[in-house]
Amino acid sequence: MTISKEVRVGLFMVVSLVLLYLGFNFLKGIDFFSSRTKYYAIYENVDQLMPSNQVYLSGVSVGRVSDVQIDQQRGRVVVELEIDSYVVLGDSSVAMLNSDFLGTKSIQLSIGNFKNRLEPKDTLLSTVAKGIATFLEESAAPVADNLQSTLRKLNTILDNLARNSQKLDGMFDEFGSTPGKINYTIDNANRALTGMSDSIKLVTKNVNSALRTINPTLENFRTLSDSLKSLEVNETLSKIKMTLAKLNETMDKFSKGDNTVSKLLTEDSLYVNLNKLFLSVDSLATHFNENPKHFMAPLGKSRKKIQRELEKQRTED
Repeated sequence: MTISKEVRVGLFMVVSLVLLYLGFNFLKGIDFFSSRTKYYAIYENVDQLMPSNQVYLSGVSVGRVSDVQIDQQRGRVVVELEIDSYVVLGDSSVAMLNSDFLGTKSIQLSIGNFKNRLEPKDTLLSTVAKGIATFLEESAAPVADNLQSTLRKLNTILDNLARNSQKLDGMFDEFGSTPGKINYTIDNANRALTGMSDSIKLVTKNVNSALRTINPTLENFRTLSDSLKSLEVNETLSKIKMTLAKLNETMDKFSKGDNTVSKLLTEDSLYVNLNKLFLSVDSLATHFNENPKHFMAPLGKSRKKIQRELEKQRTED
């Protein structure tokens, strides 16, 4: 059995519509494959809360707003909540309507310490979180009170300024006379400076006269310094004379015969002995030149043999 093209197109369209519906509801937060329990919360004003807004527990999404209806007879709004079945709620659980900074609405669940467990389609306790406007109103109240107290203090200060206006006028009058006093002070200062300049001139004249008086004294100091220099030369000459006297005394001691140096200078015994020594050395050298065998022979020669050879030479001569 063959399926016609028209049947195939029809099945394709049905499947596409089903998938589109499931996908659209999934984007809205509806999960067809998870079990959820419905609860209700009642508010006086939901502030644009819409179906598919999220329900959070401790920052985790556990459900969504499935429906929002108005009860005109009682003047309230009934909100239907679909919450995951694993979340257990009790008689002390609270559903708080909240909004973030961008204005997105949501429901914040607070479980609390409950005694009795809620059944499906029971009503939760509801409350509304404080918005920015409420926060500003609460914050603005003490600011307004402080502003009023500040204005009262400012009024008191202005009243005091008004009472003291006469004193201010007197102060301004004194300020007007101040330039004259300043001019008078400047005149006195100029006269004092003139007197000081005259005194300085007089002191300068006295100093000049004192310098003229001191010049002869300075000349005397110069003469005294020259004398001191001459005294130093005389002292040097006296030291030289003392040194020459000591040298003469030493020479006198050398000229006397009671010491070794004087004996060397006055006696000829050292000269005679030196001459004898030189003569002996000369005869030794002559004998060495004439008879080198006496000194260079192996093991040398005895004294007797040398004398015999000398006597033999004399007889031959």
